[in-house]
Amino acid sequence: QVQLVESGGRLVQFGDSLRLSCGISGRTFTTYAMGWFRQAQGKEREFVAHITWSGDNSYYADSVKGRFALSRDNAKNTVYLQMNSLKPEDTAVYFCAAGSAVQYFPRPTYSEERAYDYWGQGTQVTVSS
Repeated sequence: QVQLVESGGRLVQFGDSLRLSCGISGRTFTTYAMGWFRQAQGKEREFVAHITWSGDNSYYADSVKGRFALSRDNAKNTVYLQMNSLKPEDTAVYFCAAGSAVQYFPRPTYSEERAYDYWGQGTQVTVSS
């Protein structure tokens, strides 16, 4: 059984930085590409960022590009989402997800929920103005 556990969410101020972590257990971590999604209250879940299984490539939603950065430590079975210059509109529950068959060519699927096999329970990030 694969389990994902997110941590690091909390209340921060506008402009602050925060790092979320997602640990995976149950399977070989390097089997999976990892993604982050978020869901604000009353809104649908949306793609935030994705990192390939090797960590060589990452992809970001336009709304976070230049502010957020993904990294992964395969020795620790953990992926990190570094969030800088946080804004109130970044307030949401953040979910990490693991996918073993994410496609990049010819049509990328990393921003689609259905590309992922396993999901964490989410961690709340609140940014006050």
